[in-house]
Amino acid sequence: MKPPAIIILGEKSIAIARQIQTVIPNATIYGLASRTQTADRQYDKFSETISDLFSQGHPIIGICAAGILIRSLAPLLSDKRAEPPVIAIAEDGSAVVPLLGGLNGANEIAWSISKALQIRPAITTTGELRFQTSLLAPPSGYRLLNDDEQAKTFLADLLAGATVKLIGDALDEAGWLSDSNLPFADDASHRIEVVSSELEPEAIASKLSSNYLVYQAISSSNLNNIGKVSIIGTGPGASKWMSPEVKAILEDATDFVGYKTYVNLVKEFTKGKIVHASDNRVELDRARHALELAMGGKSVAIVSSGDAGIYGMASAVFEVLDRDNPKWNDIDIHVAPGISAVQAAAAAIGAPIGHDFCTISLSDILKPWEIIEQRLAAVAQADFVIAIYNPISTQRKWQLPAAKEILLKWRSPDTPVVLGHKMGRKGENVRVITLAELSPDLADMQTVIIIGSSKTRTLKIGDRLRVYTPRNYD
Repeated sequence: MKPPAIIILGEKSIAIARQIQTVIPNATIYGLASRTQTADRQYDKFSETISDLFSQGHPIIGICAAGILIRSLAPLLSDKRAEPPVIAIAEDGSAVVPLLGGLNGANEIAWSISKALQIRPAITTTGELRFQTSLLAPPSGYRLLNDDEQAKTFLADLLAGATVKLIGDALDEAGWLSDSNLPFADDASHRIEVVSSELEPEAIASKLSSNYLVYQAISSSNLNNIGKVSIIGTGPGASKWMSPEVKAILEDATDFVGYKTYVNLVKEFTKGKIVHASDNRVELDRARHALELAMGGKSVAIVSSGDAGIYGMASAVFEVLDRDNPKWNDIDIHVAPGISAVQAAAAAIGAPIGHDFCTISLSDILKPWEIIEQRLAAVAQADFVIAIYNPISTQRKWQLPAAKEILLKWRSPDTPVVLGHKMGRKGENVRVITLAELSPDLADMQTVIIIGSSKTRTLKIGDRLRVYTPRNYD
């Protein structure tokens, strides 16, 4: 975990901030420049400062109202497994409230601060309040082998009245469980097993369920054993397009991280292993989570479809490495290439990218539309074959017609256009139209569109239509 940041708004809070530093000595005090004089560091804009610190993974301890923290960080919330702790403390030290990061130590930090301030923290986590322990976030030295959904259902059952029995060959040292207020019973329907560090997780994988949790003790040597991260491209979807290197990585991985749709493409490799699937648009959180797993000795496979280096997770991982935690610099990072959707679609129809070509994403989530317009115009004038990714979504229906309008300034309406839909997956379809015929109803987010250059040709061979771009401009 990165060093915590104590955020204060005025010099009156410096005394409490220094008191917190006695129990969290690696914490840095950030004071508002216009109102503080003795803080360790100063800042000018509150929301911008805590947003940057939060994004970098620093725990936030705000001596301020909870509301200002919530409003500042709300746009950044996505994956609770990845978010750092956020704690609000009353200006007079009368309240300590953990707001975020319960799975990453927020409650533990809150207890430490509360002891220093001689008050009781406002813990709102129902399971921890009732049972005096956290099943979803075991203490350092242990790891939960179940997935999140199994653990959540297990906890919900206990809160609803189910009982539990502790078993396992490493139970003697697990006081955080045996000394808790869990509802123990010999005839319980639910089990918690604590196993030694020597046991291979695969040996117990079949037991894992929503009424059987397994925690593994981690030896001190393993705590310092840094794992590795492999960022792989599965290809568009078909197993035949997955490289031998990628298959070997998937075989050896202990943990899988990725967008749930893409992780499902490699489910034959995930049996008996741990899957950390998440929704789309949380690439940076996903990258941080994978790196933290590797710090715990895991061999992590980050799964992208197509090629991980083309609009995939490879860039997200290096972006996080570039701006975040220096300790991650020791992790072995490996990128394994895959077949991209444009290659699959091109091969299915002939050779439309047989000469100079480029790729452009129409998604304006990570770059402004003005940049997309400039690039479309530039490559159209330069007569590149253009592969368009992310052409349309349920929220973005206007961009493909706008792109077509730009392209028609430099391309003939008869320019061949290839539509590759669900390449390598069930429902795969490749068709050829003209630029004039291109419309939003012909594409979706699973479609790659190849716009021919002025030299691209269609060719009928028997009853099949082919598209190719000549190698020369004679």
